Amino acid sequence: MRRWTQKFALGLTLGMVGYGGIAIPMMPALAQAQNARTEAPEFPPLQWLNTDKPLSLKGLRGKIVLLDFWTYCCINCIHIIPDLKKLEKKYANELVVVGVHSAKFTNEKEAENIREAILRYEIEHAVVNDKDFQIWNAYGANSWPTLVVIDHLGGYVGSVSGEGHFEAIDKAISGLIADAKDKLNRTPITLALEKNKRPKTLISYPGKLVTDAKTQRLFITDSNNNRIVIATADGKITHTIGSGKIGLKDGDFETAQFYRPQGLRYDAAADAIYVADTENHAVRKIDLAKKTVTTLAGNGKQAGYPPRGGMGKSVALSSPWDIDQIGQKLYIAMAGTHQIWTLNLKTLDCVPYAGTAGENIKDGPAGSALLAQPSGLTTDGTRLFFADSEVSAVRYVDLKKNSVSTLIGEGLFEYGDIDGTYPKARLQHPLGVAYKDGFVYVADSYNHKIKRIDPKTRRVETVIGTGKKGSTNGAAKQATLNEPAGLAWLGEKLYIADTNNNAIRIYDSATKQVTTLKLSVAEATSAQSP
Repeated sequence: MRRWTQKFALGLTLGMVGYGGIAIPMMPALAQAQNARTEAPEFPPLQWLNTDKPLSLKGLRGKIVLLDFWTYCCINCIHIIPDLKKLEKKYANELVVVGVHSAKFTNEKEAENIREAILRYEIEHAVVNDKDFQIWNAYGANSWPTLVVIDHLGGYVGSVSGEGHFEAIDKAISGLIADAKDKLNRTPITLALEKNKRPKTLISYPGKLVTDAKTQRLFITDSNNNRIVIATADGKITHTIGSGKIGLKDGDFETAQFYRPQGLRYDAAADAIYVADTENHAVRKIDLAKKTVTTLAGNGKQAGYPPRGGMGKSVALSSPWDIDQIGQKLYIAMAGTHQIWTLNLKTLDCVPYAGTAGENIKDGPAGSALLAQPSGLTTDGTRLFFADSEVSAVRYVDLKKNSVSTLIGEGLFEYGDIDGTYPKARLQHPLGVAYKDGFVYVADSYNHKIKRIDPKTRRVETVIGTGKKGSTNGAAKQATLNEPAGLAWLGEKLYIADTNNNAIRIYDSATKQVTTLKLSVAEATSAQSP
C-alpha cells in the first residue's frame, strides 16, 4: 500500500493513500521523532546520469530538493513524470529534482539502460543509479514511486508514495520557499543532459507495429516522434501521421497530434488504424481513406481510482498500451490500471473487462482477476493473450468463459531468463506478444530476446537473442536485440520493434536469420521527417 510516512513540516497532515505502484515490505521506515529535525542522509558515491558530476545535498544547500525514487518499468513512476516537469518549471530557480533510480529488475540496474529510459521519457533532471538500494535504505523507501522533500538546509521534511499527490507536494514546496525567503539559492544548477549526446535517428523508440498482408504494409508507432509511420515491407516510408508535436489534437495527417503512442490495430474492413495514444490516455482512429485522425475514447486526463467506464471522449483512461480487435469490439491493455478494457466501436461504450485494478497475478473470473501492467495483446479468436509485464508473465482471457489463466509467470518479483515449462520457466518484463500457428511469440524485453510459448504444454523456448543487448544480425540464436517491445507477422517474417535500437528488425522463420529493416523516406509522398 501507499501511505504517507511523515507529516510535512508545514502542518500538512497528509493521510491519503497513493494510487498504484508496487510496495516491497523489506525496507524499514525512516525513524524520526515527531516534529524533530532530521538531517537528510547524504548521497553515497554512485554513478550519475544527466549531469557531468555527482550532486550532493551539501552542494545543494539553499535549494529545496525533491527526491523521486523510481524504476523505469513502473507505470506509476511514468505517471508522475509530468508532475515533476510541472514542478521543475514552476520552481525553476528554487527547486532541484533528483531521480533516484532503485531498480526492480536486473536489467534496470545497468546505467546504459537507465540512460535510454531518461531519453525515452525526456527526463531533464539528474538521476543517480541506486542499483544496490543504498539511498533507498537510507531514506526508508518501501514502494515505487516514493517522493521525499528536503528543505534548503538539508533537513528531511517528509515523504509520500504512489501517484496523484501533485497539489500537496506543490503546496509543501511553496510553503518551504516562503519560509526560507532570502536564504534560498535562486541560481539554477547546470546539468549535462543525455539528450544532447544522442545522435538523431529516423525513428525514435518505436513501441509497437502491425501489418497488412494484402498491401504488404507496416504501421509503426514512432513513439518518441509522436507519430505513426506507414512503410512498405522493404522499408520505404510512404506516410507519416502526426505533426510530431506533443498534443491531443484531431485533424488531418499533417496537423493531428499524439503523445508517445504505443499499440496499434489495423482494421482492413474499415481501412483504419486504431491507436493506443498512451500518454494522452486516449484511443484514436486513423481513417486511411480520408487521411484524418479522430479521438474515439478518452478525455485526455488520466483515470483516477477506482477506474470507471464511460462513453467516448467523456471517459477517463489510464495509459492504454496496446489494442486488439474482434468484430466491432476493441480490447485495450490498460497498463495504468492493471486491467483490460473493451471499447464498442458502434456505441463507443468503454468499460473495464478483466482485472480489479489491483496489481498482482491472480487467475479466475475476469472481473475478480488481478493483472499487473498488461502491455501487449494478441488473439487466436477465442483467447486474448497478453503480456503482463510487472509479473513477467504471459496470460490469457478465455473470451467464452470470461476467465483469466496464466501460461508463464509466478509473481511480482519472480523473473529470470529460463526456457522450459511452467512453473520453472521465466521471463523478464515482457512487453509484446504475437500469435501464429498455435504459438504465442513474446517480446521478452528485459532479456533482449524473442521467445515463443506453446499454450498446450506451457513450454517456453528462445527463438531470437543471446540474452545480451546489442544490434547484431545473423543467425537468430546469435543475433542481439535491445529491449524489443512489439511484434507483428507478415507472411513468414516476424517484424520486431527493437525499441532501444531505434530500429525495426526482421526474423525470417524459413532461414532463421535476423536482419535490420533499412528504413528510408520515399520520394513524392506525404512523409515528413522527424
